[in-house]
Amino acid sequence: MTIVTTPAPWKDAGRSPEERAEALMARMSLPEKIAQLYGVWVGIDNTDGEMAPHQHEFTALPVPWDDLVKDGIGQLTRPFGTTPVDPVKGAATLAAAQRSLVTAGRWGVPALVHEEILTGVAAWQAGVYPNPLCWGATFDPDLVEEMGAQIGATMRRLGVHQGLAPVLDVARDLRWGRVEETIGEDPHLVGLIGSAYVRGVQSQGVVATLKHFVGYSASKGGRNLAPVSAGRREIADVLLPPFEMALRAGAGSVMNSYSDIDGTPVAADVTLLTDLLRDAYGFTGTVVADYFSVAFLQTLHHVAESPTDAARLALTAGIDVELPTVNTFGPALVEAVERGEVDLALIDRALRRVLVQKAELGLLDEDWDPEPPILHEADPVLDGPEVRELAGRLARRSIVLLHNRDAALPLAPGVRLAVVGPRADTAQAMMGCYSFPMHVGVHHPETGMGVEIPTLLDALRAEYDVTYAQGVPVTGGDDEGIAAAVAAAAGADVVVAVLGDQAGLFGRGTSGEGCDAPGLALPGRQEELLEALLATGKPVVLVLLVGRPYELGRQIDRLAAVVCGFFPGEEGAAALADVLSGRVDPAGRLPVSFPRDGGNQPATYLGAPLAQKSEVSNVDPTALFAFGHGLSYAPVTWGEVTGSGAWTTDGTFDVTVRLRNESGRDSSEVVQVYLHDPVAEVARPVQTLVAARRVDLAPGESRELTLTLHADQTSYTGASWRRQVDPGDVELRVGASSADIRAVLAVTMTGQRRFVGFDRVMEASVV
Repeated sequence: MTIVTTPAPWKDAGRSPEERAEALMARMSLPEKIAQLYGVWVGIDNTDGEMAPHQHEFTALPVPWDDLVKDGIGQLTRPFGTTPVDPVKGAATLAAAQRSLVTAGRWGVPALVHEEILTGVAAWQAGVYPNPLCWGATFDPDLVEEMGAQIGATMRRLGVHQGLAPVLDVARDLRWGRVEETIGEDPHLVGLIGSAYVRGVQSQGVVATLKHFVGYSASKGGRNLAPVSAGRREIADVLLPPFEMALRAGAGSVMNSYSDIDGTPVAADVTLLTDLLRDAYGFTGTVVADYFSVAFLQTLHHVAESPTDAARLALTAGIDVELPTVNTFGPALVEAVERGEVDLALIDRALRRVLVQKAELGLLDEDWDPEPPILHEADPVLDGPEVRELAGRLARRSIVLLHNRDAALPLAPGVRLAVVGPRADTAQAMMGCYSFPMHVGVHHPETGMGVEIPTLLDALRAEYDVTYAQGVPVTGGDDEGIAAAVAAAAGADVVVAVLGDQAGLFGRGTSGEGCDAPGLALPGRQEELLEALLATGKPVVLVLLVGRPYELGRQIDRLAAVVCGFFPGEEGAAALADVLSGRVDPAGRLPVSFPRDGGNQPATYLGAPLAQKSEVSNVDPTALFAFGHGLSYAPVTWGEVTGSGAWTTDGTFDVTVRLRNESGRDSSEVVQVYLHDPVAEVARPVQTLVAARRVDLAPGESRELTLTLHADQTSYTGASWRRQVDPGDVELRVGASSADIRAVLAVTMTGQRRFVGFDRVMEASVV
């Protein structure tokens, strides 16, 4: 006789996730419920250097591990991204930890595992993709989605369920250290690229986490974790749209901003985390706390009188999970609920969301396997040929040619090069602060990077006669180093000056989290080195490997060429060499504008009329290189740009552009459409991106591109604080950058004023 066993209702995959969550909640004790609402960071060692703000104050566990697991644990924090661990051994250790959780608790609930995934999964030996500014520079959502899918697949192989990315903060002040983590300074671009990344990651059955909701990048003075004084309209029209677009793409989790906005910390803001995110946007996933941000309500913001009070404020606001480890959601919170000081309904609300997500991820299934798939692979490799190939494609797509006087580039075959500068001979120049080698590996130099990352010097030496001199380090240096660089230049035909940033954390670099800049001159003595090289009279090609734009107004007229790579990842050196040699046409477009003078900060291209150059101020905010700018060795020829005619306040309008590649090589163009509203109810940016599409053309090829804009894309927050579409005149400025407009289409929108919300059309369709 066959005996059929019925799984417990919460383990029954035939039931809905909501039913399963309710069935389990009804059986759980209060300590078991609260245990699902926090993560535990096992293996963190404060002697290795901090990977999160104020880490040294909060990482101690309130009770030993064996006591913790009896009630369960909601999340495990960064089992691969805390110290260098062989991925297979790490996966085996993770499997053992999950088994202990399942067997120690009454209900067999494993932990959800999260990792940082900003430039790939933060794990030793995992591939390092280009930094987010490079994603923005590609203007290629499809390529970024492909990268996201590859990252999501690696997460699944390792047993990781949630990735802490993408960063959807719109760059507002270029001095901010975390500009390198942003996708750019335009909300539409950030939303397009960020949404694509979310779709890619989550296509693999894992969860992407949107960071940092909301306002973090608008901090005063460009300082990390500083107050934000952004107005409601700036928040609604600049900072929120990328999150709205990514939520529409299906993002499963959101992480709060550390900042306070006009005095209210986001971690305690019911208006943002519940009224807006849940009620207006309809978000049903989990809200996880940025690391230690619940405790910060007491220790940094001083709006809570105790850790338990901080927990109450965060739960009330809408935070579901305390990360990275248990500080305020522990035993004291259990006692506070039992005393009636914290409403049990808040615990149940957060728990329901957590358990539904675990059910959706398969973690509650009867046949859930604690062993990550990598343990069953014959030859497990995290940085295989397919990873490097995609990282290389994305890097090549992101390199921006900013300036090319007298066709100084590409470099001629056989030319003698003096390669000079602190970023030429180090693999670190290719990576941002959230790549594993720079985030974790720098604290463990004895283990090596785990991945092969050539330097630009390596790549150039492979095909040119090269003399090398560092000149100066990123910061510091001496006169002798500069003199040696000048001597190297003397015997060369062309000088390639490789300058830029050292990515780091909390002051251990010139770019990255907590590495904010007081100004936008190149760090250290690098500008002095550049001036000395220019004084030799040799043609100087400047290659920037940076986490933010720097001011080049004092040198631009004397530089032969300028190429920007931002932090292009493990294949960045090969990509740069391909562009410099001319094998690859530079295809990147600027996701952030380059200032002529760093004294104009904070400023981006999204300025209202009073933000432009005027006769009543001696500070000129006009960018040296505008948002969207990028040159080509084979510029595409633009033909006629036409519009479809009538446009109603609830209808669509077609913009058609004809392009032709008249060169003998492959080329690419990014067609950009900007909206200018001549008269609005409030002061609006002079122009703002509403559509963009990359078009690749083979030699001699012609293509016609039609972008269909919806009237919703002209909407803005009016005087009534509602998002509105106005009838009247608008201009569509169509061009190759925000400063290179090829055609202006004047359109009169007819119909009634409309009010729109989260369900509005946010993206143009393209044929």
